[in-house]
Amino acid sequence: MEQYAIKGGNPLVGEVEIGGAKNAALAILAAAVMTDETVYIENMPDVRDTNVLIQAMESIGVVVNRVDRHSVKINASQIHSLTIEDDFIKKIRASYYLLGALLGKYKKAEVTLPGGCNIGSRPIDQHIKGFEALGAKVTIDHGMIIAEAEELRGSHIYLDVVSVGATINIMMAAALAEGKTIIENAAKEPHIVDVANFLNSMGANIKGAGTDVIRIRGVKELHGTDYSIIPDQIEAGTFMMAAAATKGDVLIKNVIPKHLDSISAKLVEIGAYVEEFDDAVRVVSKERMKSTQIKTLPYPGFPTDMQPQMAVTLALSEGTSIISESIFENRFKYVDELSRMGAKIKVEGNTAIIDGVKSFAGANVVAPDLRAGAALVIAGLCANGVTLIDKIEYIQRGYEDFEGKLRSLGAEIEKVTSEKEIQKFKLRVG
Repeated sequence: MEQYAIKGGNPLVGEVEIGGAKNAALAILAAAVMTDETVYIENMPDVRDTNVLIQAMESIGVVVNRVDRHSVKINASQIHSLTIEDDFIKKIRASYYLLGALLGKYKKAEVTLPGGCNIGSRPIDQHIKGFEALGAKVTIDHGMIIAEAEELRGSHIYLDVVSVGATINIMMAAALAEGKTIIENAAKEPHIVDVANFLNSMGANIKGAGTDVIRIRGVKELHGTDYSIIPDQIEAGTFMMAAAATKGDVLIKNVIPKHLDSISAKLVEIGAYVEEFDDAVRVVSKERMKSTQIKTLPYPGFPTDMQPQMAVTLALSEGTSIISESIFENRFKYVDELSRMGAKIKVEGNTAIIDGVKSFAGANVVAPDLRAGAALVIAGLCANGVTLIDKIEYIQRGYEDFEGKLRSLGAEIEKVTSEKEIQKFKLRVG
């Protein structure tokens, strides 16, 4: 079983390059099946989630040619099945994007109910509501979602809650529907804009992505395209937090600083120095941080996906901080693990009250989900002694070569698979 072994105490110093956005890549991969022509995608992150989705697409006849580690050519002209029930696909949430893509192109799709991290209820009722408004009949049978339509017609859809997944799924299906679709109360995340730009580069007619009203005029068909995925806002934010928490100095390259505004603002507020460049940010921290209050909100608010990493930083800050989680009710599962390392955090409902401590002690912990796993890595980098993190497959779902990038910044971190390797690591780091 793979684990991370980490010896804390080194400030992170140097430069790190951020990969393509996982959440944009998953939707863009799915959208690539909406044309029979070849699509070329660059800046594709090589992470477990994207690889699982590619495998599922290949299982229905999509031809995927890996040009190099971060570029793929996709041709979906030979699809022989509209049913996706690959065992692996159950493990990732984004499998449902294939519903919108296949429904748009073929007017029928069957996909296994999605999995992913267990961070709270993420119902797909808004997706279903959108598909039905476009004229599809949606049923759930034996763990499969089945959507089919004689034809799809544009419609006026008001989402009851802001949902990234539903916004993207409806946008894909509506791109090939007849007539005009308006999505109100749409999500505004950077990866929604990226998916809309990708679809537009294939000949779709989508306006307003990035605002809460998206207007889509359906087209008859989509064509091939070359496209480069935006940088990953959450990977960038994770390295920003790691730099601040370890009292380091890191230049984080290949980012869109505008996407990081809410993270940068909070880091400045608690005492870090953040410098923005055209496509990079530098985070420097020398002193112990100050406390603050945070509430997670849909974009452009503070991202729920950055909440655990921020909690680690605040758990080492001076004073009492409060984090309110307004997106996912199960997002504090890492608190028990952090407590093993000496953090003082009390959870009441959707609020965490954090009393800052001066230091963490290394411990054996388990990653409960993707972002919490990344947060525990940051905690290990700050702790005295050695930390062992189990279930790192969660972390690998969304971070490419996390340990390699951290090592390049001076971190003592290794992937280990046996007791012997753990002892070797402990001997090496003293």
